[in-house]
Amino acid sequence: MAAPDWILPVFIFAVGCCIGSFLNVVVYRLPRDKSLVIPPSACPACGRNIMFYDNIPLVSWLLLGCKCRYCKAPISPRYFIIELLTGAVFMGLYFIYFHFGLRSGMESFFGGGWFVYLIHISLLACLIAASAIDLELWVIPMAICWFATAVGLAGSAVAGYVIDPQLIRGYYLLPTTSDLVFKEATVASLALGSTIGLGISMVLVAAGVIKRSYESAPAEGENLACEQEKQDQQQFNHRLEICREILFLLPIIVCAWAALEVSRTNLTISTWWVNFSQHPFVAGLMGSIWGYFVGCGIVWATRILGTLGFGKEAMGLGDVHLMGAAGAVVGPVSVVVAFFIAPFFGLAWAGVQSLSKKIRQIPYGPFLSLGVFAVMILHDSVFNFLARMFYR
Repeated sequence: MAAPDWILPVFIFAVGCCIGSFLNVVVYRLPRDKSLVIPPSACPACGRNIMFYDNIPLVSWLLLGCKCRYCKAPISPRYFIIELLTGAVFMGLYFIYFHFGLRSGMESFFGGGWFVYLIHISLLACLIAASAIDLELWVIPMAICWFATAVGLAGSAVAGYVIDPQLIRGYYLLPTTSDLVFKEATVASLALGSTIGLGISMVLVAAGVIKRSYESAPAEGENLACEQEKQDQQQFNHRLEICREILFLLPIIVCAWAALEVSRTNLTISTWWVNFSQHPFVAGLMGSIWGYFVGCGIVWATRILGTLGFGKEAMGLGDVHLMGAAGAVVGPVSVVVAFFIAPFFGLAWAGVQSLSKKIRQIPYGPFLSLGVFAVMILHDSVFNFLARMFYR
């Protein structure tokens, strides 16, 4: 007998709540430079280990009355909120993709749609954790961005072996070299050139030829939160610091342009490269890499122009890498749209603040995350609109 339709979404919600419970560990421990595995979860007030029956997502917080079983110290509602939010996002995306018909090419969960869904919820989990940390400490740990980027790169590279590559290209399910703006060989050339340039820049930084921007020497054992606070208190010449970042970006820009020119002007290389870049593995990997660079680039350009114009740091490097990770998962076009959607969430927040008369600044990472989530939901509408613009 076939399983009832409600079993899968309920299971997904439960898994999402469990992932949310782990995200709470990430949010607390990662910026404080603590292991995510050991020691076991314990009450911050009395230090007693939390037993498994007191660590059931959602249920334990409610049954304990949001207090520690032993010392009765209050347990932050953040734990319950993140668990519930993660479960709701996981289940909501499942319904949007597979029941509401808002995402073409994703009609069947077990027909390959699960693979795209898994990659997307991995990104969303990272965005939830990064946003929670950003809200508390105004910093986004690079480890979260690197994990999401790795998921995007690996997932896009092997997607062609799980889902029909024509389906991926036709519905833009995951990043590929097939793009609304550029030809396939062009995207692959830009991705390869940018990667080579990034390697050169990193070597120059390691050799001391290019100085790191906003560099302050952390004390031994100093965690990310303390390092950020120390950096905030330190005085910098912001325009000078941003010029160091421009120097870091120059090899990436030059190598991307050079790779594009070589692929266009050399007929032998061009013919071989066009055929090579259409291989599903190469197309997925290069498309994801290009999405990463576009995501980083649009935020980094805003950071550079804002800092040069206003003389103080505009947007953080964490935002740069967060959008790079998003670009590696959703692709270059979607990440650009997400970047331009994000300010509307900022305006909505400002409106709520003005009504409540409680002004509280919050970092930009949560707005960027909401922009990415909105693009996932509105994917078909966005691409249909852009297709009409480019091909009318």
